[in-house]
Amino acid sequence: MQPPLIPYVIDGTQEVARAFGAACTPDFFGFNADLELQYRGRICAVRNLQRVPGSSRELFDAMVQIAKTLRGPAEQNPSIGCSIKWRN
Repeated sequence: MQPPLIPYVIDGTQEVARAFGAACTPDFFGFNADLELQYRGRICAVRNLQRVPGSSRELFDAMVQIAKTLRGPAEQNPSIGCSIKWRN
């Protein structure tokens, strides 16, 4: 069984990143059908660029929950990544 596709945005002008207050890359935002922000966080727990064994797929699980309930998880872990190099 193939996992469902999760749409994403490539923000070449950085307008979207600025509007939502993105802090690092990757920084994931998940919205419900009413375009209300329900998840902001990481894909999963990572150590030394590898997924922590046994950790949950936080982004995937959050999006499944949003699709089913229109609400994101109560607990969310912030993204950790490279800082954004803002253009002028």
